[in-house]
Amino acid sequence: MKDSNFLKENNARHLWHPMAHPADSLANPPEIIVGGEGVTITDVDGRTVIDGVGGLWNVNLGYSCQPIKDAITEQLDRLPYYSIFRGTTNDLVIELSWMLREFFAPDGLSRAFFTSGGSDGVEIALRLARQYHKVRGESGRVKFLSLKKGYHGTHTLGASVNGNPNFRIQYEPLMPGCHHIPSPYTYRNPFGETDSYKLAQLCLAALEDEIKFQDSSTIAAMIVEPVLGAGGVIPPHESFLPGVREICAKYGILLVADEVITAYGRTGAWSGSRRFGVQPDLAVTAKAITNGYFPFGAVMISDSVSDVFESDATGKATIGSGYTYSGHPVGAAAAIACLKETQRLNVKDNAAARGDQLFKGLKRLAQKHDAVGDVRGGYGLMCALELVSDRTSKVPIGKSVIGKVQETAYDAGAMVRVSGNNIILSPPLILSEEDVNTILSALDSGLNAI
Repeated sequence: MKDSNFLKENNARHLWHPMAHPADSLANPPEIIVGGEGVTITDVDGRTVIDGVGGLWNVNLGYSCQPIKDAITEQLDRLPYYSIFRGTTNDLVIELSWMLREFFAPDGLSRAFFTSGGSDGVEIALRLARQYHKVRGESGRVKFLSLKKGYHGTHTLGASVNGNPNFRIQYEPLMPGCHHIPSPYTYRNPFGETDSYKLAQLCLAALEDEIKFQDSSTIAAMIVEPVLGAGGVIPPHESFLPGVREICAKYGILLVADEVITAYGRTGAWSGSRRFGVQPDLAVTAKAITNGYFPFGAVMISDSVSDVFESDATGKATIGSGYTYSGHPVGAAAAIACLKETQRLNVKDNAAARGDQLFKGLKRLAQKHDAVGDVRGGYGLMCALELVSDRTSKVPIGKSVIGKVQETAYDAGAMVRVSGNNIILSPPLILSEEDVNTILSALDSGLNAI
């Protein structure tokens, strides 16, 4: 590895960072992370802090999961790559597909289509949704519905259903036929409603109204995160997702659950859909499927959808989508080991307990610091602080100010993530009580600094 002087001198000079202005990265070089162990990361200057971001929502088991590392090493020695395009496969994707069928059985999902990550998975799921209707003879069902503030990756279809203009405006025109519904965001919504149940019902009514306006026979699917993540951690009322499921079923619209963040325990349940007692038609999973140790994902498919494809005799169900690295044997090895360790540690229970501790601690910080306009969480280790310059007007706090909070918190022992005027927390699911207290103390220092 190059020495620290070389790394600092060349930081952000020869690469563009995702989700960042190139000039901003040059002016404010990012932290250089060179090591990780357990729930901590270490930078090029030797500072070790709690990773309150969990990599990018994906390092559920921390940075020292030896079974996954061993599985990757062993598979590289045995078979580093082979395609699973028509006519060939490998042993581990067969084993993994069986394990995922068992894992997602309570969600009504029994088939897997493997991808390289979440954005790939969203693209595949939406393509399959359109194809499903064509195979059934309803070729006019091509439109998609999604939530404002929702995030579904950065491929063309994913960007088209994204509900955040930051991921859309510079790339428009995107795919036509994508329509957005108000999200159940109690702090900011067009209805001025702060009661979570009433807001959920208003959003559901808006969904049904949009379906009627578009004509239900033109709509293929609705895609939704069980708990909105990148949009600022927006937890819905318990009635919302079941209501979406009921409305989609009523009008013959497929429900695609974007579980890229919420699957594998983060919400305190094994999937976000299960947390709300809902069975989707398709579910996109990635991130924690390999703990971030290998780029990998899986679109899970229900029996009702798979039956239509597998019983087709016309050839219309031939799947014309896939990636060179779909079902990569090293990724499959990592996923198998990760799934076993995830279940062995029963991380969903710790996510629920530590998430409750973190959420309550954030509420205490809100009582102490006027800059905290809203605290969101309550579903496992997904929490956020929304910072404002004035609580009455809810004017978002300035970029440089929230940057100061992040910088000071880092110096005080915790990496946190800034998204707009939100501080988002998604730490590893193996977090301890002491680790949570460290994050809270670091945030307190950050808020004190402003």
